[in-house]
Amino acid sequence: MGKKKPEEQPEAVDANKQEKQEQDVAEEELSQEELMLFELEQVRSEAKSHQEQYLRTLADMENLRKRTQREKEELAKFANENILREILPVIDNLERAVEHAEQAHSSEGLMEGVQMTLDQFSQVLTRFGVTPVESLGQPFDPALHQAMGQLETEDYPVNTVAQQMQKGYQLNERLLRPAMVMVAKAPEVKEPEADQESTETDEK
Repeated sequence: MGKKKPEEQPEAVDANKQEKQEQDVAEEELSQEELMLFELEQVRSEAKSHQEQYLRTLADMENLRKRTQREKEELAKFANENILREILPVIDNLERAVEHAEQAHSSEGLMEGVQMTLDQFSQVLTRFGVTPVESLGQPFDPALHQAMGQLETEDYPVNTVAQQMQKGYQLNERLLRPAMVMVAKAPEVKEPEADQESTETDEK
C-alpha cells in the first residue's frame, strides 16, 4: 500500500485562508484606489477644460467690449454727418446771396437770397423731424414756452402768448428748445377822474 498523504494541520489551513482573504482585501483596496485616481484625473481634466472655456469667453467679452466702445466713438464722431451734409447747400446759397449783394446796388437781391435760404433751412429741419412750436395767440404752456414777462394788451386773451421773442422747436414731438414769449395780461383799469373833477369844481 502507498503511503498516505500527511493531513494538513488546522492551523496551517487557517493561516492560508487568512492570507488569501488579506490578499483579496489588498486587491480590492488597490482597485478602489485606482478607481479614485481615475475619477480624480477625470475631474482635473474637466476643471482644466472649464477654465480654458472661461478664459476664452472672458477674452471674447473683452474684445466685444472694445469693439462696442470703438463703434460708439465712431457713431458719436459722425452722428451729425447727414444733417451737416444737408446744411452745406444752405451755406452755399448764403455765400452766393452775400456775393450778389456786394455786386448789386440794391438790397432786394440780398433779401430775396436770405429768404430763400431761410426756406431751405426750414425744409432741412423738417426732413430731420424738427418743427417750430406754435406760440403766438396760443395758451401759455410751460412745457413749450418760456415766459420772459407779461404784456398788457387787449389784442390777446389773458394767459395767452402775446409776443414771441424767439421761436421754439420740437424734435419728433419732443421739445428741442422752448419758445421765449411774453404772456398777455389784462390792462390795468384806470380809476375814473370824475371825483377829482367834481372836487376841483367845488373848490372854485
